[in-house]
Amino acid sequence: MHPTTVSHKWLSIPLFLLVFAGFQSTAQHSRLVNEPVDISEDFRDFSNTVFFADSLAAFDPQSGTGSIKWKRHEPFSAHNFDNSMLGYKRSYSNEFPAIEYAQDPVLPFSVEFTSERTVRIRANTSKQVTAPEPSLMLVSEPGKDLSWKYAKISGGHQYTGKYGSVTIYENPWKILIRDVNGKILTETRGAADGRSSYTPTLPFSFVRRAADYSRSVAAVFSISPDEKIFGCGESFTRLDKNGQKIVLWTHDPNGVQTQTMYKPIPFYMSSRGYGMFMHTTSPITCDFGATYGESNAMQIGDENLDLFVFLGKPKDILDAYTDLTGKAPMPPLWSFGLWMSRITYFSEQDGRNVAAKLRSNRIPSDVIHFDTGWFETDWRCDYMFAPSRFKDPALMIADLKKQGFHTSLWQLPYFVPKNDLYPEIVSKGLAVKNANGTIPYEDAVLDFSNPNTVKWYEDKIAGLLKLGVSAIKVDFGEAAPVSGIYASGRSGFYEHNLYPLRYNKIVSDLTRKLNGENIIWARSTWAGSQRYPIHWGGDAETTNKGMEAQLRGGLSLGLSGFTFWSHDVGGFTMKTPEDLYRRWLPMGLLSSHTRTHGQAPKEPWEYGEDFQNYFRKAVEMKYKLMPYIYTQARLASEKGLPMVRALLVEFPSDPGAWMVDNAYMLGSDILVAPLFETGKTRQVYLPKGKWVDYQTRKEYNGGWHEVTAGELDVIMMVREGVVLPQVRVAQSTGEIDWNNIELLRFSNTPATASLKLYLPGQDVVQEVVVTKKGTRSVVSKDPFGGKIKWVLK
Repeated sequence: MHPTTVSHKWLSIPLFLLVFAGFQSTAQHSRLVNEPVDISEDFRDFSNTVFFADSLAAFDPQSGTGSIKWKRHEPFSAHNFDNSMLGYKRSYSNEFPAIEYAQDPVLPFSVEFTSERTVRIRANTSKQVTAPEPSLMLVSEPGKDLSWKYAKISGGHQYTGKYGSVTIYENPWKILIRDVNGKILTETRGAADGRSSYTPTLPFSFVRRAADYSRSVAAVFSISPDEKIFGCGESFTRLDKNGQKIVLWTHDPNGVQTQTMYKPIPFYMSSRGYGMFMHTTSPITCDFGATYGESNAMQIGDENLDLFVFLGKPKDILDAYTDLTGKAPMPPLWSFGLWMSRITYFSEQDGRNVAAKLRSNRIPSDVIHFDTGWFETDWRCDYMFAPSRFKDPALMIADLKKQGFHTSLWQLPYFVPKNDLYPEIVSKGLAVKNANGTIPYEDAVLDFSNPNTVKWYEDKIAGLLKLGVSAIKVDFGEAAPVSGIYASGRSGFYEHNLYPLRYNKIVSDLTRKLNGENIIWARSTWAGSQRYPIHWGGDAETTNKGMEAQLRGGLSLGLSGFTFWSHDVGGFTMKTPEDLYRRWLPMGLLSSHTRTHGQAPKEPWEYGEDFQNYFRKAVEMKYKLMPYIYTQARLASEKGLPMVRALLVEFPSDPGAWMVDNAYMLGSDILVAPLFETGKTRQVYLPKGKWVDYQTRKEYNGGWHEVTAGELDVIMMVREGVVLPQVRVAQSTGEIDWNNIELLRFSNTPATASLKLYLPGQDVVQEVVVTKKGTRSVVSKDPFGGKIKWVLK
């Protein structure tokens, strides 16, 4: 074609106008670096082909394997009275020669059972079989549970287990999932299910992109009236995801008040009594009734569907899900203490001064964290303490440890061109590459799918751990290039979400190997990252809404299989106003892990003596409660439960508990309602039963109450009848006297009460029984054989 013409039909239009028009169109659809990938857009692209699941073409009930016939459709614009809607219509083969390619392909499908509660549904969108490889998301390849019983039914097949049943209909193809009482929990949606509406809806299907013939699956299931959906990672939006569209793509949102997230997890659970895990690393768009109220459309970028379904109540579902993807092991005791930090301590003298003031002011603490400024140039990570500001790092770390402080260090996997390590990383091929063999960003991003990169990186981190460093902050990790080509042989489309899991695993495994402890401090995740605690909530805005959103994110992450979670107390983005700091501090302390971090200052003495005294009293509360916190952590880690726990987990039979996203349980027995606005009172929902205010000892029945906080600016309720173990205040967890434990009874009914207790050095959680005798209480069952002096109150 001549360079000044386009085609005969456009000869009357000047070329520059066509170019400009094309530029305008491109600009409207331009993408930003690492912008979340929304798979739902592919199902709305008129150039693509969509295949609807139609019928069961073959099935072997013994193996659970068979095939589905998929009918070919295409998106089109349907019009009515000056209004257009996206719909789908039947289409026919566009390949040549037609005899070589199926008009309506028949492709592999299977159903299997991996536990009494777990169903695995798989469907391929091509006949190509890839070699199986171990999944980093799974602890191991799940086995098969043989307890499910098969029966042939009219028009289909049914499997019945201890907790429910799975029915597969042949024509039209459909899967129904029921509970043990026969109630339908959810079912796949086919083309016929959309006929009751004038609104065209997407059925269970897959899309084939015209651009490259790659494919994605839409696993579409039903949503029932009043159904609530929770999970999908550390999502900061409304806790109940019904009516929301959630894009699962690791992203740095630079805050906690957006729809994007540092910690997406391809798992959720429903109030109907089921949960689902989308076993993939591809981008996912979960449309939970946002586009159409009855449709839960999981639009999964992967070419093949691998979906696990779990049956039961929230605790059952979390236990089953974490059996599959891993449970969080117990972090070291010292990590449950206070981490003192700001952005940033720049020198050895800074660290020593903060440690000295914590001790001289009698503020308990266990960790001093050095953030971005311990290198010679702030933010320029080279794994070396700045010689100009750190005279003897090893001696500093050792001296801090003698005072009861562990040292934590920040780092990241991105290297700017001015970094001295940049030329080595690029020349040795340790960074993610793009299609032409160079790097896609200005920064070199370590390619953790490359064994040579892992070895190089481990050597750098090992040098710090061998110096005596106790924890590495595993920051960032959300920006693995989607356009990158990785040593694994896969593109960023599949490696991007997996990057945080690789990153978490490398540092955690190395720390365990060299220090014998399960500890990192990480920001980004994917499914399976809960095996590598601890994760914190990112860069929260220093505002009331930032505080509120931060809690929602933590609750949502806890509903996604994570036991341990922390956040930057007071917010990250600016100096924390004293009033906000007072209200945020108890919420941070009443979490499994506590770190004050963000823009300076964070140290309590910088706010004056009154605030310092308040800060000390709040921190002392956590250290007194350490036996309860440590025990609850062990119990939670064994079952895949969160320490910061949405009320629905502990009270699934209480409808009100499913509505609350601004209060939580710390473990099983303490309800925490933070104060998100200035003032001492707030409305608090208490689940059914009786409750006792931890600070005032005032008693309440279940229901809504206007409650006034005690001395600390937080509402803190204890279940009636609970016995809380406490210890004397110590300046670090290493100084706690575990041989003297105070038992606080919250109400004297019932006459006999028990508590679980897990102490450092123990192998198992023990049960202690307290009995009321006359006007006093005594320990009637002591599994510690008199080694502990009990003080009963």
